[in-house]
Amino acid sequence: MEGLYPFFAYLSRMRYISRWGLMRNTFQENIQEHSHMVAVLAHTLAVIRRDVLGKPADPGLAAAAALYHDAPEILTGDLPTPIKYYSPDIREAYRQVEQVAADKLLAMLPDELRPAFQPLVREEYDPDTQALVKAADKLSAYLKCVEELKAGNGEFRQAAEQTLEALKGYGLPEVDYFVERFLPAFGLTLDELHPTV
Repeated sequence: MEGLYPFFAYLSRMRYISRWGLMRNTFQENIQEHSHMVAVLAHTLAVIRRDVLGKPADPGLAAAAALYHDAPEILTGDLPTPIKYYSPDIREAYRQVEQVAADKLLAMLPDELRPAFQPLVREEYDPDTQALVKAADKLSAYLKCVEELKAGNGEFRQAAEQTLEALKGYGLPEVDYFVERFLPAFGLTLDELHPTV
């Protein structure tokens, strides 16, 4: 055996990194669960783009990219959105921290495997896939807010409103398609969640 490569041992630790650290949660969500949901949603948005809207998309790449989109948080932890986006300086500094963490993770792979994982861990893939993964990430956050509101946790109302506004701001018809056809199955309408929207 040439050496130890702890990449996958570190990935297995995603389940220990909690999200939504600034809020009281009815149920905890970790980055492993979140990454799975983002992968499902990114794959779905890519299928909608390809099969409904007739535009090019690679659902497999979207799903794989989403699975690894938060992998650097294994080393950095989850920085809550209000802090991460407080100012451009903080966002840029955190982006640099994430890149250092991504490089540390990639160094845990044998040389011959790094080229396959680098674009996923460093988020270095085409802008269209990046947009789908970002939208899926935000949609996953919105669904978490919906579940918390359904459980009676009003602390998530403002987060739900802000997340919905961000989703609308992406201007992606794939997201609109998903929200119109699939969100009602979660048990609350947009009017019930956002009576003022």
